[in-house]
Amino acid sequence: MPTVPFLLVAAWAAARCSPALHDWLHNHPRFGRQLCDWRDGGVVPRRAKWLATIMMSCSSVFMLLFVPQKWAVGIVIAIMAAVAVWLWRRPEQPPA
Repeated sequence: MPTVPFLLVAAWAAARCSPALHDWLHNHPRFGRQLCDWRDGGVVPRRAKWLATIMMSCSSVFMLLFVPQKWAVGIVIAIMAAVAVWLWRRPEQPPA
């Protein structure tokens, strides 16, 4: 599972209740850059886009193979396709 959406929600909640936690998240050596890039311009790196697309594709195949309610699978795949389109439309570099 991608961690960035969970980090974005954590950063949003932290900004509302704990300035110290918010600062810690944005200055974290591993997660801080992604959070700052998102905050400053909605940036999603190309590698993250590819990983998310591959994971959604694998999930689609597994659901088609193992979930008997194909109508429900079709709805979920349509939602994932919409998310993929939205994701690939996000910028890959911070604004100049």
